[in-house]
Amino acid sequence: MTANSVAFSGTAQQQEELLKVINDLRDEPGCLMPIMQQAQDIYGYLPREVQTVISDELGIPLEKVYGVATFYAQFNLNPKGRNQISVCLGTACYVKGSGALFNKLKETLGIDEGECTSDGKFSLDACRCVGACGLAPVMMVNGEVYGRLTTDDLPDILKKYN
Repeated sequence: MTANSVAFSGTAQQQEELLKVINDLRDEPGCLMPIMQQAQDIYGYLPREVQTVISDELGIPLEKVYGVATFYAQFNLNPKGRNQISVCLGTACYVKGSGALFNKLKETLGIDEGECTSDGKFSLDACRCVGACGLAPVMMVNGEVYGRLTTDDLPDILKKYN
């Protein structure tokens, strides 16, 4: 299952917080970005349902909200897993095999880059250079660095987070 199968599960309290943020900021020039940033803080990401509330409340087209959300790398359209995996695809890591690690993780977890497993345990992202080139290839799980990896190392690492 991919991130597309993860159902949105916002709470009434989150909706209340979002509406308060929108009402507090709506009259400020350039309010869209700060509202979207705070919405992502509330929900952890910006699903279509949240973008729609922002659009409706501000009276702006949903396409504009979506355009901002997809233009800026700080915004996530998919939920993040409890365990966030990031594989370095910078030059040093890539030439030492991080592409194979990334592909094996996609296959093992059944998700693509930027997605979250349907059980919410893992999300997978690629990054560029984490400053540990001497340990290449490198991946991080929740900020913990794992280096000099092969695809054979992945099952034991993932078990630690199950």
